[in-house]
Amino acid sequence: MILVDSSVWVDFFRSADTPQVALLDSLFGRTRIAVGDLVVAEVLQGVRDNKQFKLVKTVFDTFTRLDLCGYDLALKASENYRVLRAKGITIRKTIDTLIATRCIEDGLTLLHSDRDFVPFAKHLGLREAYSEA
Repeated sequence: MILVDSSVWVDFFRSADTPQVALLDSLFGRTRIAVGDLVVAEVLQGVRDNKQFKLVKTVFDTFTRLDLCGYDLALKASENYRVLRAKGITIRKTIDTLIATRCIEDGLTLLHSDRDFVPFAKHLGLREAYSEA
């Protein structure tokens, strides 16, 4: 199963021409795709009008839904953050740490276009659906 990050969904809904959007398009109907609760919140809070909000929500409703955080995962995410911080790497957003940790813990592959996830792949075993490296 592939979890799609908000960085890709935003590009997808803007019809951006990126490798990640092209990969997402190719996965529809072929691979199980998941959306996380925090990802849904990030994307939908950026939608400006009601028509677009309903459209985006309808698209999200077609995929597997995942709760990305809970107490135990929050603890593990803080440990992962500290491991990266000890290596001199600072992750900019807590949500990215939670998303990456959920993927690592559950063996999910992450489709993203956000540089904050790269250290999780390099140092903690995050599986990426697309890597520019």
